[in-house]
Amino acid sequence: MSASRFERISIHSHIRGLGVRDGEPLMVGDGLVGQLEARRAAWVVVQLIKRGRMAGRGILLAGPPGTGKTAIAIAIAKELGEDTPFVALSGSEIYSAEMKKTEVLMQAMRRAIGVRIHEFRRILEGVVKKLDVKLGPHPYNPYQQIPIEGKITLATKDEERTLRVSGDFVAELLARGVSEGDVVWIDLETYRINRVGKAKGYASFDLYGEKLVEVPRGPLEKEREFVYTVTLHDLDVMHSRSGSLFSILFGGMERREISSETRKRVDETVKGWVDEGRAELLPGVLFIDDVHMLDIEAFSFLSRAMESELSPIIILATNRGITKIRGTDVESPHGIPQDLLDRLLIIKTRPYTPDEIREILKIRAREEGVELDEDALELLVEIGAKESLRYASQLLTPAKILAELKGLSKVSAENVKEASRLFISMRESSAYLRELEGAFLK
Repeated sequence: MSASRFERISIHSHIRGLGVRDGEPLMVGDGLVGQLEARRAAWVVVQLIKRGRMAGRGILLAGPPGTGKTAIAIAIAKELGEDTPFVALSGSEIYSAEMKKTEVLMQAMRRAIGVRIHEFRRILEGVVKKLDVKLGPHPYNPYQQIPIEGKITLATKDEERTLRVSGDFVAELLARGVSEGDVVWIDLETYRINRVGKAKGYASFDLYGEKLVEVPRGPLEKEREFVYTVTLHDLDVMHSRSGSLFSILFGGMERREISSETRKRVDETVKGWVDEGRAELLPGVLFIDDVHMLDIEAFSFLSRAMESELSPIIILATNRGITKIRGTDVESPHGIPQDLLDRLLIIKTRPYTPDEIREILKIRAREEGVELDEDALELLVEIGAKESLRYASQLLTPAKILAELKGLSKVSAENVKEASRLFISMRESSAYLRELEGAFLK
């Protein structure tokens, strides 16, 4: 019996960076193709960020639809480091019935600032040599048995200890799949349990995918440094509901407004950790697409936010030309107030050439596991140039499924044609609407 692994492939999952070497962008590099001028400008922006010269400024990516604006924003975040938070937001998302517009923007900004925390914890670490569980009737259902207490024997290569534990502790052990032969650590403050893996020499048979680890050495009780990254928003939520720092790694976060007093306390706490060497800040990227959807109040908020001491790198993107600023009767480039435009480094993107479309489709085909014959690739390039790159990319996987139905290992031009008949382009959809205009409801 074969098992298939679920894998979700994002439209930008192939991007690794800006593809710039020694200040010069490669035609194809790190998953990006073409847009040489825009990528070189983005590389300069990365240098400004790394040198701390972006305070009070933001970035605007302006260009027609499907010209790689989101891809460049993701690439900037990748260039800043693996742990750099990247938060994407559409301009229309701020209009929520649950929260104020400015609160949605503030929470997005706080999610885009990471805090890497170094924390020392007292733990028990060892292999579970023996686990005895005593069961008893459920207090509300006598026909159901639940753990009421237990004994666990933990051992290292140098020490062994048997502990009597409560039913709740046993229930958590079982919930985390802990069994005899597993290496675990137990936080002595919160009694959180972490299963590390199966100890070498304790597995009676090979388990596919099972992680084998060495039996720990030294005493059972020890102090260990844990390094984990949270965001300022995580800390805001934790403080607003009076949780513990370690508990924010477990459980879900509720969606609610957070007071300015709570955020002020969090900022003071984080600054204290940084001064003590217990934490470091990781300013990330807040990417707002369709920024023309923001209104004058939101634009005013962003202008002030850029001057904040704790602010992420703000990257805006739009495909609009001269249009009204939402909430006013004033027309402005990209629908953005001119006082905010003056604060932005504007990077333009342009439509892709057929050669660039070809290279992008090759990358997307590899990423999605689609093998194309030459005729299929050329037909997709033609479709991409005539309709849009996005539309051509969206036909890849449907064409693969159609090819598999016919027993083909490679996608042919005929499979692409069939996929394009089944799933029409935006241009064809518009023509269809005009053709049957009277039949559609208004």
